Amino acid sequence: MIEKNTIIKNETGLHARPAMEVVKEASKFKSDVFLIKNGNSYNAKSIVSIMSAGCIKGDEITIKASGEDENEAVISLVDLIENHIS
Repeated sequence: MIEKNTIIKNETGLHARPAMEVVKEASKFKSDVFLIKNGNSYNAKSIVSIMSAGCIKGDEITIKASGEDENEAVISLVDLIENHIS
C-alpha cells in the first residue's frame, strides 16, 4: 500500500468533469485506488463516490492505492490533481 497527500488546486474542486477525469485515470490501474478526505475513504474508480467526497479548492486529500501497480497509480493521480484538472 502506498499513499500521498495533495491539495485540490482546481477553482471549482472535484465537480462532475474533474471527478470523471479522476475516475478515468484511476480505472487504468489494476490496484484498488482511494481518495481519503477527513478520514473518510472514497473509491477513486466510482464517480458517485468521488462526487460524494465534496472536494473543494484547498482541501487536503490523500490518494491511496494497493495492488500490483500502486506506485504508478498514486503518482499518476497526484499529478492529474495537481497539474491537469482545471
